[in-house]
Amino acid sequence: MGHKGWSAMRLLFVLSCSLMAQSTSGDMSYSIPEEMKTGFVVGNVAKDLRLDANQLAARKVRIDTEDNSKPYCSINLRTGDLIVKERIDREELCSETVSCVLEFELMLENPLELHRITVQIQDINDNSPFFSKDTIKLEIRESAVKGARFRVNEAQDADIGQNAVQSYSLQRNEYFTLSVNSNVDGRKNVELVLDKELDREQQREVALTLTAADGGTPPRSGTIAIQVSVLDANDNSPVFSQGPTELVYLKTRL
Repeated sequence: MGHKGWSAMRLLFVLSCSLMAQSTSGDMSYSIPEEMKTGFVVGNVAKDLRLDANQLAARKVRIDTEDNSKPYCSINLRTGDLIVKERIDREELCSETVSCVLEFELMLENPLELHRITVQIQDINDNSPFFSKDTIKLEIRESAVKGARFRVNEAQDADIGQNAVQSYSLQRNEYFTLSVNSNVDGRKNVELVLDKELDREQQREVALTLTAADGGTPPRSGTIAIQVSVLDANDNSPVFSQGPTELVYLKTRL
């Protein structure tokens, strides 16, 4: 038949298998929280696809990943359960992406079948808000007027949605209040607002604690210390240490 004829037959066979697989294909979708233990049952593919679980081993059922990524799930050949094979960390897998999905292909032979499986990974509140620094240091002149604003860096959180940072609170103090506003991009603008004018002669430093909390159940929080150094302003006139009577007495004697 020749080499060309053999190649054509192989191509026809591959196309036939592909059509057969497509004709029996079906999509399955599951949803599980991240961080589930190894062996956790995602779902039963044999039941959902109406397959005979007793025939799975004979039909060489297997799971393939499209990009040869880590096989987070596997098939129990006795029961047809799709189970967690390795710990799934949504933050490691999808970073800050809102939608986090694992995609697999379920392959069976005799006859050939191909089924697509998608597993939506739900975020859990397993991370606390944190600040990029341990301490925020501010230098503010005592001449700053009441209502002056001083921006501080917002907190970060590896979780998303309601499990991300939702609120801020400032330790009660004599001088500052807190203002938090959301920007168009969803980020928060966090500012200290001067509520009482500073006086370096009375207090040279002000120590504060800022707390960021997420909206998880239960909520998690992170704190940062704020150190305010009060800079001197020329708000006092020179004075003599001696009184007027002593100065007059000194002039008389001279």
